[in-house]
Amino acid sequence: MTRVPYLIACAAGPCQYIDEGIRRAQAAGWDTCLILTPAAARWWEERLEELEELTGHRVRSQYKLPGENDALPKADAMLVAPLSCTSLNKWGAGIADTLALVLVSEGVHMGVTVAAMPYFNQAQGVQPAVARSVAALREQGVQYLDGPDGYESHPPKRGNPKGFPWDWALAVLPAV
Repeated sequence: MTRVPYLIACAAGPCQYIDEGIRRAQAAGWDTCLILTPAAARWWEERLEELEELTGHRVRSQYKLPGENDALPKADAMLVAPLSCTSLNKWGAGIADTLALVLVSEGVHMGVTVAAMPYFNQAQGVQPAVARSVAALREQGVQYLDGPDGYESHPPKRGNPKGFPWDWALAVLPAV
C-alpha cells in the first residue's frame, strides 16, 4: 500500500524548486500530493500542469466548492516545506485562513504526522513572534525542523533556496 503525504509549500525561496521536493518524496516511495499557499501558487501558476503531471494529482491552493468531492486522497502525513515566517506566525497564532493552514491545523489534531521545515532569514527569525509560534506548534505535536536537525536560518539576502534540505525534511515522515 502506497502512503500519501501532503507536501505543503509556502512562498519562500525553495518553493521555486518544489518539483525537486516532490521527486525526492516519490523516490522514497510516497504518492505525493501538493498543496500551495495562494502566494506560492502564483509562483507556479504558468506551470501548475507540470506539477499535476509530476504528482498525478490536482495541485490545490484554494478551498473546494460546496458539493465538490475531495480531489486528493487522505493524507498519511503532512510536511510543510518550505514554511515561510508569515505562515509560521499565522499557524502558531491559530489563524488558518488558507487551505494549507487549515489542513495542517486540523491534521495534527486528527492523528496525522505533521512536520514543518522553515526557510527564512535570521532577521525574520529573531522576531519575538517566531519563538512563540514555534513553541505553540511543538506543544501541539508538530515536528518543527530547525537548527542542526533541520534548516538553520541564513543571513538576509544570502539564502540558498536551491540547496534546501528536502531529504532531511522527508526523513521525519513515517516510513513508507
